[in-house]
Amino acid sequence: ILALALAAPALAQTDAKLALEQAKQRWAQSPHGPMLERLLPPTFEAGELPEPASRGAELLLRYCVQCHNLPNPAMHHAAKWPGIVVRMVLRMRGRGNMGTLMKEMMAGVSSPSDGEARALTAYLRRHAQRPIDAKRYPELELPQGRSFKLACSQCHVLPDPRRHTAGEWRQVVARMQENMQWMNRVVGTRFNPDEPQLRIEEINAFLARYARRE
Repeated sequence: ILALALAAPALAQTDAKLALEQAKQRWAQSPHGPMLERLLPPTFEAGELPEPASRGAELLLRYCVQCHNLPNPAMHHAAKWPGIVVRMVLRMRGRGNMGTLMKEMMAGVSSPSDGEARALTAYLRRHAQRPIDAKRYPELELPQGRSFKLACSQCHVLPDPRRHTAGEWRQVVARMQENMQWMNRVVGTRFNPDEPQLRIEEINAFLARYARRE
């Protein structure tokens, strides 16, 4: 039993790589491929999924990489995931908001059953981003917390610093920096000193101050 438990995450990663490779082959053959490939940054790996051997993780790997790179359950807070899953399932079934074009884009894509969609939603909500309680962190309105607030709120709710240890936060922030660089490159924006900037040292310092103790 222990051997099976240890092997499950490795099998999940192998399946995810295979599914993503198949998706990329489909993207390469589709006139809509470049758009699909750019929907999410390619910085989150299957091995980083929480509960990698769970049914929810398996469903995420089976269905969600058909149209874009693997999403991180923590990219949204719990209240937001149900609506997103409903919208994505409709699209996978060719009934999205783009009419005939959506049906063409979803050709060859499998969609989850209603029960699978519920299980996937439950998994995503269980591991969703936990929003910060701003009342507990008055520093958010001070210079030492402002970089964290401005940079991170551009893409999602502000995360609770207690979600990770200081060491884990450094890795998360590094990945977020890659995500932001990737998104900027895709939309073609250029550096603008008037825009909120990702000040790594200030963000890591704020998170380390309130992080979960190791």
